[in-house]
Amino acid sequence: MTDVHEPEIRSYNMSRIRGKDTKPEMLVRRFLHSHGYRYRLHCSDLPGKPDIVFTKTKTVLFINGCFWHGHENCRYFTIPKTRTEWWRNKIVQNRTNDLKNCRDLLALGWNVITIFECELRKELQSETLNELITNLH
Repeated sequence: MTDVHEPEIRSYNMSRIRGKDTKPEMLVRRFLHSHGYRYRLHCSDLPGKPDIVFTKTKTVLFINGCFWHGHENCRYFTIPKTRTEWWRNKIVQNRTNDLKNCRDLLALGWNVITIFECELRKELQSETLNELITNLH
C-alpha cells in the first residue's frame, strides 16, 4: 500500500511533529509549576534526555506519546497501514531505547516515572496528575 500523501506533504506533516514542548508535556509542566515544583528540562547529560528532571529528589519524568512509544493495549496506538514494517521497526526501536534509558537511569540512582499521553486525557487527567504528586514525595 502506498502513502496517501504526496512526498512533499508527508515531509511537511512529519516536520510539524515536535519532540519538546508538546501539549501533554506543557500540561504537566504547568500543573507542577502551579503546585510549587521546580525542575530542569530536557537534560542532555542524562540518558534519554528526560522531559522533566527533579534534581533534589533525583527523579526524572518522561511524557511519552502513545503512538511514538508503542503504548501497549492503548486505543490510541495503531500501526499505520502504509509502510507497516518500517513503522513496526521504528516503534520497536523506540521502545528498546526507552527500556535502555530507564535501566541506565536506575543504575545511576534515579527514580523514573513515565506518563503516556492517553493518561492525560480529560477523563484520566486529574487522577494521573494527583498520582504524579504522590510519587514525587
